[in-house]
Amino acid sequence: MVSKVSVTRRAGRVRRKLKSVATGRPRLSVHRSSKHIYAQLIDDVKGHTVAAASTLDKELKGKLKTGADTEAAGAVGKLIAERAKKAGVDKVVFDRGAYLYHGRVKALADAAREGGLEF
Repeated sequence: MVSKVSVTRRAGRVRRKLKSVATGRPRLSVHRSSKHIYAQLIDDVKGHTVAAASTLDKELKGKLKTGADTEAAGAVGKLIAERAKKAGVDKVVFDRGAYLYHGRVKALADAAREGGLEF
């Protein structure tokens, strides 16, 4: 079992690295639970959320079999890319948090990249 301390340290390590390479770009933050996946575009300079998408959105909820697979993560990635384009954002820095870049997190990132977001 992974301790809460090690998860917090890993997330902090990733966040520190992102701050050094971000150069004013918004951060695409991912949260993964056992049933759903969430993505937010956060402007750290202004301190507010530019766009958000999740498997709980009305546009996706009826179409998906479950919110906890790579297909659902891909749909969220496409939706966040679409909303980012609408908000005028095309370059972001990807914040995986404490999650490994594998499975649902990778599927979300790949779909966002296909949707036009540049990492």
